Amino acid sequence: MEYANEITRRVMEERIKFQEKFPFPIDTAKLIQRLERPRGQIDVVLDTDAYNEIDDQFAISYLVKKSEKLHTKAIYAAPFFNGKSTGPRDGMEKSYEEIQKLLTLLEREDLKEQVFRGSEEYLSSETQPVDSPAARDLAQRAMNYTPEKPLYVVAIGAITNVASALLLEPRIRDRIVIVWLGGNSLEWENCMEFNLIQDVAAARVIFGCGAAVVQLPCMGVVSSFTVSGPELQKWFSGKSALCDYLCSYSCGEGERESRYKENWTRVIWDVTTIGWLADEEDIFMNDCLKPSPVPEYDGLYALPRDRHPIRYVSAIHRDALIADLIETLTK
Repeated sequence: MEYANEITRRVMEERIKFQEKFPFPIDTAKLIQRLERPRGQIDVVLDTDAYNEIDDQFAISYLVKKSEKLHTKAIYAAPFFNGKSTGPRDGMEKSYEEIQKLLTLLEREDLKEQVFRGSEEYLSSETQPVDSPAARDLAQRAMNYTPEKPLYVVAIGAITNVASALLLEPRIRDRIVIVWLGGNSLEWENCMEFNLIQDVAAARVIFGCGAAVVQLPCMGVVSSFTVSGPELQKWFSGKSALCDYLCSYSCGEGERESRYKENWTRVIWDVTTIGWLADEEDIFMNDCLKPSPVPEYDGLYALPRDRHPIRYVSAIHRDALIADLIETLTK
């Protein structure tokens, strides 16, 4: 009983400290306005664990090539830890190098100065940021925007850098829109998706602080956005140095990781975050407003009905988005 009381006390203290970080009230009407899909040209920063899987490379390329609508202002290297890294710091460093490689293939040397190293570890609590060049840049950069003209923050990895920026400078809460591929669908058996489960504290920060969040859930929603080896060969092989890299790298990874050597498919779900921003005709996906979920440390969502709203993507129209991806990357 004494142990349980101590845990409860610590949780309450943490919650009070978190509320003190964000003392300003949430203007729900303005929040809903920021959650509308943007029309016209917008400024975007991208937070990516680029070396982790094959889909970050497609997302980075799609964003940079969509320059008539999406103005890439900075790219942040996010931490990750799995079989492709020795720890969060190593994952972040490898992602930093992968971003640089892609910018060379995209012939965008000008963007290399706007690539920033991110967090070397995950949040230890919901009130303590992990300082990094990426978090500092986002905290400073977002202050140049307004609730009426926000900065769009696309995140396709652990949300550590973005949560840290919010904790460093809470005033950016109402100046950004976070478009995050993280967690599973609310109907899934748990929320233990890779991006979310690496840093639950950071996920709780972005869902809890009142920021405008567009969630693209993985299993149960965006898991439908897949490609196969023959499709990649047909669409991208021989089109450009960039397309050859995307094709060969993806096919190599697909064959290496699948037990079905000739019939594999892979999810390239990170692309959908860029698709949400680029979808001028509302044909790539369905979304709706829902109360912000609470990712719990036990791997489940709490779903209180009285929370502020987020925008929740509920379905992907795969063929329409794939068609635009192919056209954008091969032109």
